[in-house]
Amino acid sequence: MSDLYEQIISQRGSLDRLEARIPGFAGYLDKAARRTADRMIRDYVAAELQQRINRLTQLENTLLNRGGLQYMSETRSAKSKLQLLHDRVKAAAPGYAGLDDAIKIQEAELEKLYSFDEAMLRYLEKFDEALSALERAASEQAGIEAAIAGIERVGTEANEAYSLRETVLTNLGK
Repeated sequence: MSDLYEQIISQRGSLDRLEARIPGFAGYLDKAARRTADRMIRDYVAAELQQRINRLTQLENTLLNRGGLQYMSETRSAKSKLQLLHDRVKAAAPGYAGLDDAIKIQEAELEKLYSFDEAMLRYLEKFDEALSALERAASEQAGIEAAIAGIERVGTEANEAYSLRETVLTNLGK
């Protein structure tokens, strides 16, 4: 498919690792619980993304208080990518439920889906790193544009990864 797809699949973690990262998540071991588990993952990721959006808003205020009005269009663009990802994750139709009725999901396919779910958790960490870089740049009054561009890059890549996840779900059983 693409380099990003290969990167996500190659960084596949175990089910135990995915379970350890999301409080209360017991996995998709029971087919009847897949819809609930899928919703749990997406609700968790959406809530975490909202925290990153809120943090970026606080950083925008910090920049404004330090005379950084010139950065607002760039931060708005980065924030829109974060918001788009948040909205896509929150509004997505459940992807794992009912699949055993129409489509026999294979273990390898399920592992790919786990990989994409774990990738979304890794993107949360990448957003944290990028936001911390912006926070440092704002306090030092240097490298602000590069730090904002870093947030935007992570947002673009995370949205592309989520699109790949949707493609994998669409192609299950084909």
